[in-house]
Amino acid sequence: MTPAIASEQQPANGKSWLHRLNPGWFVALLPLSLTLFFAGLICRVAAGEVITGSYPWVPSLGVNLSFYIDGLSLVFALLISGIGTLVIIYAGGYLAGHPQLGRFYIYLLLFMTAMLGLVLSGNIIALFVFWELTSLSSYLLIGFNHSQPKARASALQALLITGGGGLALLAGLVLLGQVGGSWELSTLLTQDIVIQNHPLYLPIVLLFLLGAFTKSAQFPFHIWLPNAMAAPTPVSAYLHSATMVKAGIFLLARFNPILGNTPIWQCSLTATGAVTMLLGAYLAWQQTDLKRILAYSTISALGTLVLLLGVGTAIAVKAAVVFLIVHSLYKGALFMAAGAIDHETGTRDINQLRGLRRVMPITFVAVTLAALSMAGALPLFVGYIGKKLIYEAALTAPSAAWLLTGSVLLTNTFTVVVAGLVAVRPFWGQLKPTPKPAHEAPLSLWLGPLLLAGLGLLLVGLLEFVPSSLLTPFLATSATAIADELVRVKLAAWSGVNAIFWLSLATLLAGIGLYTGRNGLRRLLSPANALTAIGPERIYERTLAGLQIVATGQTRLLQHGYLPLYLLTIVLTTAGLIGYTLLTRYGLNIGTHWSGVRMHEITVAVVILLATIAAVVSKSRLATIAALGMIGYGLSLLFVFYGAPDLAMTQLAVETLTVIILALTLYHLPRFSRLSSTAGRTRDALVALTVGGLVSVLVLTVLTVPMQSRLTPFFAENSVTLAKGRNIVNVILVDFRALDTLGEITVLAVAAIGIYALLKQQKQNEQNE
Repeated sequence: MTPAIASEQQPANGKSWLHRLNPGWFVALLPLSLTLFFAGLICRVAAGEVITGSYPWVPSLGVNLSFYIDGLSLVFALLISGIGTLVIIYAGGYLAGHPQLGRFYIYLLLFMTAMLGLVLSGNIIALFVFWELTSLSSYLLIGFNHSQPKARASALQALLITGGGGLALLAGLVLLGQVGGSWELSTLLTQDIVIQNHPLYLPIVLLFLLGAFTKSAQFPFHIWLPNAMAAPTPVSAYLHSATMVKAGIFLLARFNPILGNTPIWQCSLTATGAVTMLLGAYLAWQQTDLKRILAYSTISALGTLVLLLGVGTAIAVKAAVVFLIVHSLYKGALFMAAGAIDHETGTRDINQLRGLRRVMPITFVAVTLAALSMAGALPLFVGYIGKKLIYEAALTAPSAAWLLTGSVLLTNTFTVVVAGLVAVRPFWGQLKPTPKPAHEAPLSLWLGPLLLAGLGLLLVGLLEFVPSSLLTPFLATSATAIADELVRVKLAAWSGVNAIFWLSLATLLAGIGLYTGRNGLRRLLSPANALTAIGPERIYERTLAGLQIVATGQTRLLQHGYLPLYLLTIVLTTAGLIGYTLLTRYGLNIGTHWSGVRMHEITVAVVILLATIAAVVSKSRLATIAALGMIGYGLSLLFVFYGAPDLAMTQLAVETLTVIILALTLYHLPRFSRLSSTAGRTRDALVALTVGGLVSVLVLTVLTVPMQSRLTPFFAENSVTLAKGRNIVNVILVDFRALDTLGEITVLAVAAIGIYALLKQQKQNEQNE
């Protein structure tokens, strides 16, 4: 067990029973109420009703906070809220005594909110917002033990991979909205023909697949999921079995009616799903850490779901819905049970665990039930129905049926081995000493696994003995939402001796045989496993290292600490953008701006220009101050010429005061020195002339653009009537924009106080000396 995770069996240290009470029981009331609310919608959804609602969010962009509840979204909502209830109770026991338990609950509830928003969104922009929120909240949860470098690195890896896919998804959603003519899901579902015949269909599909594959850990983006096991077990049980990793599956299922049933969609999903399914199952049985075993088997299950969506037939869609529920139930139970074993023994290594059934009998029952459902070994469990449907979907696939069936058979064989590793090896045999004395977990740690595993039996009972229950029509509406055509669901645990029965039996026998000889097979395959050293994990590490090298070089190039070059870069970049815009849009045509210029205006402009040159080349501070004053007085004359005497008087007062202050403060300083080379001064002069010329052209160009501001007539009409003032400028400053003026006065006051404090401190220092 990681040091950051406190045991629930810690001494109470004199605290009252109220302080020792698991807060998860109270926090779980929120997701429990949501679960009951969503359960109350089953009857309406099972009858075929689609529940919608919309609230304006960004009306100017057509973005609404819309909700769309059909069979598909309701299945996910029930899984998210239902399993979330059990995980919150579980977390209160698993992290009992942890000083940051409250923060953990905030992160977990934030993630639950994001997932519910994602699956219930009826607007694709809102869907993306919730999609990204799941990535951010999962980053906080995976890196919860932030003092551990592995947790921080795993959280960053998950964020980079899923965040990168999120950016691709954003581009795909924007293109989809543009092509479909709406951001609303209900409208897009009717535009499938238009979208599939559009030239942008292929980019949309590729961007969607990239987003879904990164989120649902499909090859080659699967590497983040096993590494995310650095998170506390409640996170693994929730995010990495039933919720976050299923977000990509939801995305593919939700948009299957819009983007599916095309060769590129079906081939991409089928091929990627098959590779991921086989790779995850192959790597799972070779692990020794319980959580990593379950993580790789989760990758395999996600690949199976993608494969089924790629096949796309009615039976494949039905199998996907059933297996989605089956996997969430048994995997959530197994993850929580693995955490309970770690919590009560101090280890998750199956090589150190034996005979736990004697000291952890309730956990043993929960793990056994969940493992049997995972293996699909007995018709008594809903896992058997799921496996049977997967075989049926593979056998009836439109193409490559036997290849798919063989892949499923091999995957299920490895899955049986995994079930044996988590249910047989730790609990049977002679009890072995563990880092902590093994004992049964408290109620909060075994309640969730036992309930989820028991549901595997309960669902079979409902299907077999209560044919009039809502379960079958509810599953049918879920499958119909994916297939976009009526899918009839009729499930039975036993359908006689047929090809699927023999495949199931072969899977079980082959799995038992492989479990028995796994050690020898592992040694035989060890040379092939060395190829993983050049796999996606190494590519990720090299890519990250390359980005750091680029970032270091870029920092040395741009962040060198030399202020003149910073200014030069900013000025040249701005000038380049301005010059490019003027050249491409207006062609630098400024000849018409000189018409109507009078001689006295030209004279004042020449004086200002000469004063500017004098200020630049002068070696005397007093001469420079006088030249700057001439510039200000020249501007005052221009204000007078254009009918702004108030501005002219203000400018004259400011310039006079500035010249006096500068003359008094700078007169006694030494003369200017040349601290730069001739080449540097020449470069700066050219840059200054270029930028100054461009800004002048920009100002002259702006003067030719007709100004149709609604504020100008408003100020002119209401200056007297509302503000009782005839000087519009003053009225704007002290009435219409009074808060802005107050802010500026406040800034000046704070600056004056700071200067006063510095002067006072300097005086005190001089007195102390």
